[in-house]
Amino acid sequence: MSEVATPKNVLIVGVGGQGVIMVSKVLAQLCQNNGYEVKQSEVHGMAKRGGGVFSHVRFGPKVWSPTIPEGEADVLVALEWAEGLRWINYLKPGSGTFIADCQRIVPPFACRNRGRGAEATYAPQTPEEIIEQVHAGFAIDATTMATNLGNLRAANTVLLGALSTALDFPEEDWLESISMFVPPASIEINREAFFEGRAWAMESDKRVDETAAGLHKAHTDIHNVDIDTVVEITEEWCKGCDICVKMCPERCLRMNDQLIAELALPDLCTGCRMCEWLCPDFAIKITNTPVTPPALEPAE
Repeated sequence: MSEVATPKNVLIVGVGGQGVIMVSKVLAQLCQNNGYEVKQSEVHGMAKRGGGVFSHVRFGPKVWSPTIPEGEADVLVALEWAEGLRWINYLKPGSGTFIADCQRIVPPFACRNRGRGAEATYAPQTPEEIIEQVHAGFAIDATTMATNLGNLRAANTVLLGALSTALDFPEEDWLESISMFVPPASIEINREAFFEGRAWAMESDKRVDETAAGLHKAHTDIHNVDIDTVVEITEEWCKGCDICVKMCPERCLRMNDQLIAELALPDLCTGCRMCEWLCPDFAIKITNTPVTPPALEPAE
């Protein structure tokens, strides 16, 4: 591993519940294990799940400040696409590396109206446009990769694999640090996620995942269409905290006699996913499927 003469700056951003802090802790531990001084600064306390979260990690022989000035990030890692664009001005022009999951998490309040399939106000730039503007960049479908491996939560480890191609540390050191911050039962699947993200990013210094191509177009093409919403609540996981009921914009949830959340008024549910994002126990899953209208029969 080559020595770092001046501090390296890595900015990790995303929304609550994605694992931004886990990524920053893995990186900070890795740098400490390799003898560097590390400063870490993060904001996440009131974000809860679904709110903005960011973490600055700076490492080198000597680091004085814990925060990265605008335009000085050597690497920007975004666990959500729009958050990556919101912080892209922090990336170092001409040499910075942009790594982003193409996952879109659209806040319910970004909708122009409350109807199902309503158009949401979301970052309009496509991955192709952004990657073209940076020195090195990756728009990776880390969420789908992790899901295919069997654990959606390993998406942040897929991004760690991509990040490992931008920082000169041995693979075994990355894996050692990751194993310190993931549940013991998930170490093997996180190893697989790391290697998948690393192999994907090593193919080129600029790459857009085929499932991320045309991201914005794919979004705008489905607005104002009929949506079939399925709400699944795992009763065994629900702790009766009542957060989903109180925060539901349509007031279509309630607590039953067993203090378990249930969908009381399904016709009012817009599939906004607010309950899914805020549930601290991951007990709620929302699936929105565009409904294809029946084909018109030719006129006789």
